[in-house]
Amino acid sequence: MTPPSPVGSRIQVVGMTCSGKSTLAERIGRILGVPYTDLDAVYWLPEWKGRDDDDFHARLRALAGGDAWVISGNYLRHTSVNVWPRVQTIVWLDLPLRVLLPRILARSFRRWRTKELLWGTNRENFWSHFRLWDSTSLIHYAVFGRRRQDERIFAAMSDPACAHIRFLRLRSRSEIEAFTQALERAVHG
Repeated sequence: MTPPSPVGSRIQVVGMTCSGKSTLAERIGRILGVPYTDLDAVYWLPEWKGRDDDDFHARLRALAGGDAWVISGNYLRHTSVNVWPRVQTIVWLDLPLRVLLPRILARSFRRWRTKELLWGTNRENFWSHFRLWDSTSLIHYAVFGRRRQDERIFAAMSDPACAHIRFLRLRSRSEIEAFTQALERAVHG
């Protein structure tokens, strides 16, 4: 029998784009032996159309209804209401822009060049990320959305309604790796 996890069995991994949310969440799911879900795969429909709020909220509540899960993705306005009442741990990947920006460019270029299919029917448009004035640009989101995301997470950390949540803030690749190795040791010895 697997010993209980030090982070619980209901976990959300949040952070800016290209911080490694999906990679870490999938790895945590494997370590714990629990299902992993990428919220982008739940949210995005063909032609980059997002689900309407009612549908997305229903899907989030269904995901959070299980006994054990790991999800990656922000959607904080939605998850704070539909997921956080049941989440045990939020792992916050708070990497600096000097790490994120090269990752954004490299991943977007790779996805665009290989015509990688994303979440069913969507494909990356590499050049659109250079339109820094456009809120759909991942570079714009990383630079200008960071403060809003940080404020939401810090507010939640001191909110009595979130007192049941353990917040783990990881600020470097080495902290992420140390966390993952410690979790592996705690769960599997």
